[in-house]
Amino acid sequence: MLSVMATTLFAADDVSTYLILNDIPPYSRLTKARDIVTDQPKTIPGYTSYPGAGVVAGADHFIADHPDMTYRTKYQNDTLGVVVEVTKHSGSDSDIWLAHEIDIEFRNYYGIPGYYIITINGNTVYVYGAGGRDYRWLSGNKVIMIEYHDSHLTKPAPLEIIQAYLTKHPSTLPAVTTKDVMSIANKTTWIKDEMDRRLWLCDKWFMQLQLKKAEERQVYQETVKSMNIFLDYREKYYGVKAADEKNLLAGYLNTGNGTGIKAKLTEYKNWWTVNKDKAINL
Repeated sequence: MLSVMATTLFAADDVSTYLILNDIPPYSRLTKARDIVTDQPKTIPGYTSYPGAGVVAGADHFIADHPDMTYRTKYQNDTLGVVVEVTKHSGSDSDIWLAHEIDIEFRNYYGIPGYYIITINGNTVYVYGAGGRDYRWLSGNKVIMIEYHDSHLTKPAPLEIIQAYLTKHPSTLPAVTTKDVMSIANKTTWIKDEMDRRLWLCDKWFMQLQLKKAEERQVYQETVKSMNIFLDYREKYYGVKAADEKNLLAGYLNTGNGTGIKAKLTEYKNWWTVNKDKAINL
């Protein structure tokens, strides 16, 4: 319901800033449907727009203090359906993590990448393949995602659509190769950045509580979630056992002990200040 309502709230000129609202041959944009009551064909806008962080929402991208806006549309040819999603981020301090967050779904839980890089007309694009292809890149504070499903990976990639959107939203990702992504240096940097980000997220949530803009329960849940991930990374890469700490945090969460949770956050931040520059074992 939210996306349907939002579609009516934003003018086509606003949407066209982010989406290409015409066909991209040999692909047609989907603007036809059947009325669910009369079963007669009808013309539809063919896009949705709604408040949200888009593909980086799964990275726990912080939006509690600002709005982001996501736009989606679909294209189709005889054999392939393609979804395009463009998210405009607001320019808040959360955007410092966009280049880090954009590929989190292409990595395993512990930050090891499983994707590859393509370069199109000088534009760096991340590509992940699992029953199709998912292409992503950053263009300033916009995140662009283009995906299609093809379980046998036999259909041609929708290069016309990718190129059209790269023209509209050029990639601002650094010029890197798949080899660069798979390097020990890149993995190490990403892992340490994720540990940094998780502690940063905790601070952001506690600030929302201080400003009385979030409920205690939500803040405690979000901070404990990020602290648990930090502890898992610390155990994996620094050899510090996590089980007792995670049990303690679970107890604090169950009893609503915000003082205990915040004290642990301070402890972890102090530990991180001392240890973050140390070598890790990959």
